[in-house]
Amino acid sequence: MIFKVFYQNNFTEAPVRENTHSLYVEAESEREVRRKLADKQFNIEFVQELTDKQLEFEKRSEDFQVENL
Repeated sequence: MIFKVFYQNNFTEAPVRENTHSLYVEAESEREVRRKLADKQFNIEFVQELTDKQLEFEKRSEDFQVENL
């Protein structure tokens, strides 16, 4: 499964929408995604499992790249 992770780079600051980034991670569960990203010190806002239709839409973006963790 592919998950889209919305996060802030700075773990110590309150989230600001304009500073939100996203990345894509392949994993079996949300828990596994969070475990894979634990050492990154991201302030994870939301982890979304992508449906097939959502994944096809995301793949159209030039920024789409699944992270190898």
